[in-house]
Amino acid sequence: MYIVTAGEMQQMDKSTIDFGLPGRVLMENAGCGATQIFLDRFCKKGSEKVGILAGRGNNGGDGFVIARRLARKGIDVNVYLLSKTSLVKGDALENLKLLYPLQIPVFEITGSKSFITNQDFMQNRDIWVDAIFGTGLKSNIEGIIKDVIIYVNSLDKPVFAVDIASGIDSDNGQMHGECIHAELTATFGYAKLGHYLYPGARCSGEIEIVDIGIPSFIADKIAPKQGLLTHERISSILEPRRKDAHKGSTGHVFVIGGSPGKTGAVSMTAMAAMRAGAGLVTLGVPKSLHCVIESATLEVMSCPLSENSEGFLSESSFDSVMHNVAGKKCIALGPGLGTDPSTKKLLIRILREVQIPVVLDADGLNLLAGQTDELKKLKTPAVLTPHPGEMSRLTGKSIAQIQSNRVVCAREFATEHNVHLVLKGAGTVIAHPDGRVFINSTGNSGMASGGMGDVLTGIIAGFIAQNYTAEDAAKLGVYLHGAAGDALSESIGPFGYLASDMLKILPAQIGIYANKCFGDL
Repeated sequence: MYIVTAGEMQQMDKSTIDFGLPGRVLMENAGCGATQIFLDRFCKKGSEKVGILAGRGNNGGDGFVIARRLARKGIDVNVYLLSKTSLVKGDALENLKLLYPLQIPVFEITGSKSFITNQDFMQNRDIWVDAIFGTGLKSNIEGIIKDVIIYVNSLDKPVFAVDIASGIDSDNGQMHGECIHAELTATFGYAKLGHYLYPGARCSGEIEIVDIGIPSFIADKIAPKQGLLTHERISSILEPRRKDAHKGSTGHVFVIGGSPGKTGAVSMTAMAAMRAGAGLVTLGVPKSLHCVIESATLEVMSCPLSENSEGFLSESSFDSVMHNVAGKKCIALGPGLGTDPSTKKLLIRILREVQIPVVLDADGLNLLAGQTDELKKLKTPAVLTPHPGEMSRLTGKSIAQIQSNRVVCAREFATEHNVHLVLKGAGTVIAHPDGRVFINSTGNSGMASGGMGDVLTGIIAGFIAQNYTAEDAAKLGVYLHGAAGDALSESIGPFGYLASDMLKILPAQIGIYANKCFGDL
């Protein structure tokens, strides 16, 4: 499923109009589809009183269509126009004119006086429709419109947003000052990035998509480079496992990491790779930690590697690492690794010489800070899985800069360095070297605890070992990791579950989300 930018949606609208479908028809289709969603969700009794907040542009025009169609259903509707009527133009004006013969009340709110005058009427509305601003908003909301938004949010009544909740930037999910808090959003044509990127996702509520008549060939020609990870997309990627599969045919992962006080990270990465289906996993750890790892991971093999006097992996272990790489399908590099200078030299040498895919996480990313050009020299696909703090160290940008435009930041890094980048967090972003970006739809805030990222690294490495491409493994890993978190949130509670709990339920999640993987091949 495409997710579009405001510019891409405008292109689609224009191309559809040029194709022969007038803008007035698109607006009518939008209002008609939104009305049906509204009725199905909110109007159970038929006696509800609806208030529609309308701006002067096309989003307001959609609201006028909704008002007309609700009134024809016998619904009590008031329209609150946050503009002078004289400023409404084009298709929006034509639909505004249609309200008057139906005797639908239209109240202008253009300043504090008219706002105060109308507040008594507004208090009596049971449900609100937000049709103030559409996807083109790029400046902060100020003045009377800001006051109205604050007031409606304070009423604690259900709000239905038209296309996008007013105040959300449709391209990055940021809030332009104040923002409508919607329970449900009906968006037109295709979902927008701002619906799934935070804080916009938090203010959008549920998302319903209305088909307004844009021909599929127009969307395919524009070919938006953003998509949503869904159950259907993940099911299409997973392949059935043959009945005669054995541990030698399902891939071998080499996990490199660990340092004093950080054996748990590397252990969970190794176990996650096995839970994702890898046949074999070998752990390469500092030799002083070898006995600890041996007792902590029953099914995982391990090998001791040379360390320096402080117990960190050192460059002297390079030959042993490369020897152990032989026969492996993937390297997971970084969990619990530490940031000793000698370890950094080892990491750089590995990246320069390795011939199999690499999943780079945690201290592996921290060690790479300042030397990201090494990624451009890689001879093999790589998946990087930074959280915003690690991304900040990699790019030199502040966390605030990264979080304010996650898609652009991830895409620029992935394309510049020719890697697959998983920018973790609410609404995890996966960016590929060709510029395509996917946003994950699973996961929850209960996953904000230590070790979750180590598990994700292992899952991705485990899928690569089973001959999935780095791109597909990243998608599978991120989605199923979030799905496991959602299952734990339902079964245990909204938070307090552990990364190790995810290991136990991951195989079941793979089965739930992709039943076809248990085929009879």
